Amino acid sequence: MKEDYPTTFSPFTLRRMTVRNRIVMCPMGSNLAKASGEISDDHISYYAQRAKGGTGLLILENVCIDYPMASNGTSQLRIDQDCFMPALYRLTDTVHKWGAKMSVQLNHAGAATMQSRIGHQPISASDVPSKPGGEVPRPMTRDEIMHVVEKFGEAARRAIACGFDCVEIHGGHSYLLSQFLSPVTNHRTDEFGGSPENRARFARLVTEEVRRAVGPNVPILMRICGDEFTEGGNTLDDTIAYLPYLPEVDLFDVSAGLAGAISKQIDMDFYPDGWRSYMARAVREATGKPTMTMGNFRSPAAVERALATGDADLVGMGRGLIAEPQWCRKVAEGREDDLRKCISCNIGCAGHRIGLNQPIRCTVNPDLIHNDEYRSRTVAKPCNVVVVGGGTAGAEAACTAAEVGCTTVLIEKEDRIGGLNRRIAAIPEKARMRDFPTYLEHHAAKLHNLAVLTGTEATVPLVAAFKPDIVVNATGAHPLELPIPGLKELVDAPGGRVSSAFRMLDEIDSYPDDMTGSRVVVIGGAATGMDMMGFFGARGAEVTVADLAPAFGMQLDPCSKNDVAEKLDRYRVRKLYHTGLAEVRPHSFVVTMPDGTTEELPFDYGFVAMGMRSYNPLLADLEERFAGTGTLVYNIGDSLRARQIVHGTEEGRNILRVLEAQGFLPA
Repeated sequence: MKEDYPTTFSPFTLRRMTVRNRIVMCPMGSNLAKASGEISDDHISYYAQRAKGGTGLLILENVCIDYPMASNGTSQLRIDQDCFMPALYRLTDTVHKWGAKMSVQLNHAGAATMQSRIGHQPISASDVPSKPGGEVPRPMTRDEIMHVVEKFGEAARRAIACGFDCVEIHGGHSYLLSQFLSPVTNHRTDEFGGSPENRARFARLVTEEVRRAVGPNVPILMRICGDEFTEGGNTLDDTIAYLPYLPEVDLFDVSAGLAGAISKQIDMDFYPDGWRSYMARAVREATGKPTMTMGNFRSPAAVERALATGDADLVGMGRGLIAEPQWCRKVAEGREDDLRKCISCNIGCAGHRIGLNQPIRCTVNPDLIHNDEYRSRTVAKPCNVVVVGGGTAGAEAACTAAEVGCTTVLIEKEDRIGGLNRRIAAIPEKARMRDFPTYLEHHAAKLHNLAVLTGTEATVPLVAAFKPDIVVNATGAHPLELPIPGLKELVDAPGGRVSSAFRMLDEIDSYPDDMTGSRVVVIGGAATGMDMMGFFGARGAEVTVADLAPAFGMQLDPCSKNDVAEKLDRYRVRKLYHTGLAEVRPHSFVVTMPDGTTEELPFDYGFVAMGMRSYNPLLADLEERFAGTGTLVYNIGDSLRARQIVHGTEEGRNILRVLEAQGFLPA
């Protein structure tokens, strides 16, 4: 209840802006904007859902202040011309109607952009790429610096005219101002380089120009990297040293990590709630100014603790509000069990957006634009739905069907629903994944027209007994089996030393905490193999990983790739690329090396993680049984094709489209 978290739900005033509570939606790119840079209707709805859910302050994702040189991304919002103002006003007007305040984040990408995108060589403090492998920029002249200063001021003036309540200036994460603030990228010898005061001079000019543009009553926020977590970069003490040169800033939004440390910007799943709070506290104590902290906040208790103990004045949530737009409302109403918590997988929000240049998605929330609006719909005629398989895909389908009025039965052979998601959560660093099946289990239990039959093996007669109009097959996936000598006979053999990912997860508590000197060989360098590498490497084992691919974790999101690369080095893992499994023996793997020779890899523990394949033992029989009867069999999730959890969740929610197509749900 709201009374349990008094600081969280207390108002906060900054200059003449008062926010109804202490929760802020962090600025996170979405790829929802139009190609022109104008905000779209879906984009507005996306933010409106979070305002409707009770969030106090929303910060619009970083907006380009000087196109094309400042642009970051192929569908980034723009505020460098007046033509973008009407749509931005519609955004703030919509958000204000739900009682929230709205900020804009003004940004210049500098060297973080690409010549292929902007048609020019990127500009920066010096000729140093903003990240390893990035493009080499050219140093800015003083005239160019002053031009950018003016552009920040013009953008801020437009923002206030558009109805934004405050403005945030992006001074972190390897964008242009950060490139001047950081000694990693600023090698200048003029008045903009060298000392903390000189490196902060550009940012000071920007903040002063923004103050002139917005006047004395509008708060100015600035995002900074408390610690850059990069060799040669600003530590927390270094950051604190330059903050006195930014007197116009009213509140510091204390993030962390340069581009080469992206896993510190977009937190890994195993980082605890509020892990960055010590940085915001240090900034708050050193400057005497309010701060905002963020970093994997999911638990209301952790939010309250950070605020009540003085770590920060505001708590930012990015992915947490992507997953659960109604976080504030549900917590205030005492419905914490109803929170659809972010599991910090970084797949849809970072992997699909940054890695694949797709619109933002979410593993646990399949509709970021309309959220739960479908719950107001009801089937026009009776409909029986039977779901076979209670993993996250099947559970999402069952809950969705029941919510719109279908009489629904979910059949799951295990004792609890959750499937592979719950199984993977046995790995300590993946513990957050358990939150999703826990939510689905709780939600399913509240639906009176949904019967969950756990510990029950589905059969065709059992399914038919419920007289289904729609059968959803969601039986998941099993480890891939290839015709390799010894593989079938030795993997998961009783008493054997060769395990699949499934057995490793099922027996995870049996591995000693100290495995120093133990030889571990993992065949497979994709996500599962990298989880194994991290688990055993942390216990001191001598780990070898072999894969046919030219690199490990190729399908991972950028944050996880960054984390994997660090762990491979930290644990001194032997990395065998372009290397295939030729034979499985009781205590060794025989592999084919890139040059065609073979090598035997002896182990104390051997693991095979070469991928997953669809597992649908009942599908053909179901299709045969219901052929020509009018009953539709709908195959979803990994039982359709082994992929990421996000795809199964989306297909589970897509039962709505199936109901429409079959005439049960009015379109």
